[in-house]
Amino acid sequence: MDLSDIGPVEYAVMAFPGNRFRGEIAAELLRLTDQGVIHIIDLTFIKRAADGSVQILELDALDAEEAELFARIDGEVSGLLSDEDLQLIAEEIPADCSAAILVWEDTWATGLAKAVRRADGILIAHERVPASIVERDVAAIAT
Repeated sequence: MDLSDIGPVEYAVMAFPGNRFRGEIAAELLRLTDQGVIHIIDLTFIKRAADGSVQILELDALDAEEAELFARIDGEVSGLLSDEDLQLIAEEIPADCSAAILVWEDTWATGLAKAVRRADGILIAHERVPASIVERDVAAIAT
């Protein structure tokens, strides 16, 4: 893959109480990849038991029911995250929780990223505004 063709890449760690994935995420990831909004680069799972022990699982290591939820999603699932990265993330997962670690390319923004590179532009800042701040500010405007 030519690096000049890659759009912005992001990652997220999403934790869920209990150690089961129910499928809501898989359905939305399928929709986003099918529509070309994102391209999945890596998808890894972490399960932390109530006693604090940790399992780090690639998609093919999930039980059959959980793996089936993600089977139709197009992506590379390349193992981009290192063991060290995953161990650091695992330390942040609460006990008796499962987590999905997702690395994706924002394919919707690839054209913009290419245009910035062609113009010798430099990305100075990129932050995601937390939902709680947006909700607070929208509520303040509405009153």
